[in-house]
Amino acid sequence: MSHYRDVTQPRSTPLSRLLTSTPDKKVTPLDAFRLARNHWLAGERLDIGKIASELGVGRATVFRWVGTRENLYAEICSQLFKKTLEQAEAQAKGHGVEKLIDILEHLLRTLAHAAPLRYFVEQDPEFALRVLTSRASTVQFRCVQHVRELVFALVDEPALPADELAYIIVRVTESFLYRDVLTGDASDIEAAIRAIRVLLTAPPSPALSSSTRGRTTPARAGTRAPSR
Repeated sequence: MSHYRDVTQPRSTPLSRLLTSTPDKKVTPLDAFRLARNHWLAGERLDIGKIASELGVGRATVFRWVGTRENLYAEICSQLFKKTLEQAEAQAKGHGVEKLIDILEHLLRTLAHAAPLRYFVEQDPEFALRVLTSRASTVQFRCVQHVRELVFALVDEPALPADELAYIIVRVTESFLYRDVLTGDASDIEAAIRAIRVLLTAPPSPALSSSTRGRTTPARAGTRAPSR
């Protein structure tokens, strides 16, 4: 005789329903970013229609999530910069200005040999430089902010206000890192490091009051770099 009928049905609760149900497969903007990043790392052009199809959503949904194709490239490149900078900080040696120079050298050498970045620039130089280096670029803005934070942390008496110094350093690195595209000459990391060293070791300008130096004047969050 079966005792199945004697088994009491357990009480259903929100937790029990979650534990026994199929996990929600809803895709999110982060899924779109990860998929696009995988395509970019593989050296592929980003196709919003293809990304939407792979995610099972409409093109309009992906555009609503990411803004524009250019914005999506910018977010991917910004993440590459952030990750590379964190690795450079972990590997850097020394203290103060010397540590900052070492961080920036690690950063530049890694980016110079980053195959996805180089392929992106080679595929469409004009578009890539707009994404990476224009004043309205998310990439440039975030790079300046990260370098500015390092200046505050590691440079006691910078020659210029930290915001200006960070902006100039980023512009110098862009000029030498993408020189092959900008001028036709080979990229020159050594020259970039020499220029950065001059900027970071220059004596403070007498015209700068103590209230405008180094870590005493952090810019407000969201402040854009100085005009070119």
